[in-house]
Amino acid sequence: MAPLGQKPPAGDALETVRVTPAPGEQLAPTVRRFRLTNEGDRSVTEVLTGRCQVGSHAGAELQLTDPTVSRFHCELVVEGQRALAKDLGSTNGTFIDGVRVKEGYLKHGSVLGVGNSRLRFDLDEQVNALPVSERPSFGTLRGQSASMRQAFMLLEKAGRSDATVLLEGETGTGKSRAAQALHAAGTRREGPFLVVDCGALPASLLEAELFGHEKGAFTGAASRRLGVFEEAHGGTVFLDEIGELPLELQPRLLRVLEDRQVRRLGQNQWAPVDVRIVAATHRDLRADVNAGKFRSDLYFRLAVVRVTLPPLRDHADDVPDLARALLKDLGATERTHPSLFSPDFIAQLQAAAWPGNVRELRNHLERCIVLEAPEAPGRGEVLTTPGGGADFTRGPLVDARKRAIERFEREYLTALLARHQGKVSQAAVEAEVDRVSLYRLMRKHGLKPE
Repeated sequence: MAPLGQKPPAGDALETVRVTPAPGEQLAPTVRRFRLTNEGDRSVTEVLTGRCQVGSHAGAELQLTDPTVSRFHCELVVEGQRALAKDLGSTNGTFIDGVRVKEGYLKHGSVLGVGNSRLRFDLDEQVNALPVSERPSFGTLRGQSASMRQAFMLLEKAGRSDATVLLEGETGTGKSRAAQALHAAGTRREGPFLVVDCGALPASLLEAELFGHEKGAFTGAASRRLGVFEEAHGGTVFLDEIGELPLELQPRLLRVLEDRQVRRLGQNQWAPVDVRIVAATHRDLRADVNAGKFRSDLYFRLAVVRVTLPPLRDHADDVPDLARALLKDLGATERTHPSLFSPDFIAQLQAAAWPGNVRELRNHLERCIVLEAPEAPGRGEVLTTPGGGADFTRGPLVDARKRAIERFEREYLTALLARHQGKVSQAAVEAEVDRVSLYRLMRKHGLKPE
């Protein structure tokens, strides 16, 4: 290990120190500490957890008073043997040793430029043990890796409370499953679990879905309707894709979170609600706060407990166990489908990129079960020509046309969503259809967004 104040040799920028465990004891992952020295006022911030958020907002771990620093400017994260600096959509950019970066790795002694401020990054000799769950699962989520067990630890603690939880992660990482498991683990498990996809409806319909309406509140409101917060009394409301919530509705959601009160459209009085709220997003809401697309006060009300589910590529060691578990969940066994449990096929799965994460892995395995053959990852995304097989050339014309259209729609949507990593808004732009229509087609074919 290099002494403080000196750069370590190449490849030794960060180091994970391991202690020999006692018999039967699981080795706890550790993370190297680091510190940031503000070259302006010489103040020093010691970071013990391997993660630090820098910005001008009071909620940042390192708050800077520099007016050129965005509210959430950048984040530093220890990743394995290196430390990554990630810009959070700041106005004036993040620089490493004078080079502007969106993401970049820091070395011992690097200077981080944040607005007009300069922060020296130094590694510490000491390491801290990372708290992880003792169990390799939470609900239907599985994983032996440190990153997954860190998430499980947070989910376990959150499950024992009524705290609002914000689930973050790429599409397909299991945020919906995590929300269901949180509900099942808590004291509200006997109550309803209701889901609202904030990106699936236009603002006017979403407002009625969330908050309800009185009879005659608007054209077509023939009767009174309770919103999801009133319907879920005693249970949990899961707000999926919360980053898509229109700005004009955010103050009303904030009122629900702060005061546990809701007012239906067309009603003058506020009614109390008794719900737990879990939200999920594939976006970095801090960047949306910087861009003025998301309220900072709402972000902090949602992120009382913030849990990030890592992408599958960051815990590829979990793929073999995960693939076997998914195969069994799908009804396959080593007797009925021996080729899908073979070491060569499992190795192929582990080596694949899986941009759609666990959902893509599950869909691929389901396809292999149907075809009764171990297909190489990625082949299922190839679009076949409707009408090119016998299925489309037999029987009545009307039936053949229907089968061809359904097959085309499903394969088109699968390939479209794969290209955009499950981001429905981006997929709708390419398809030149509105988002609601795309969601309707996805539901028709059983394709669910994260």
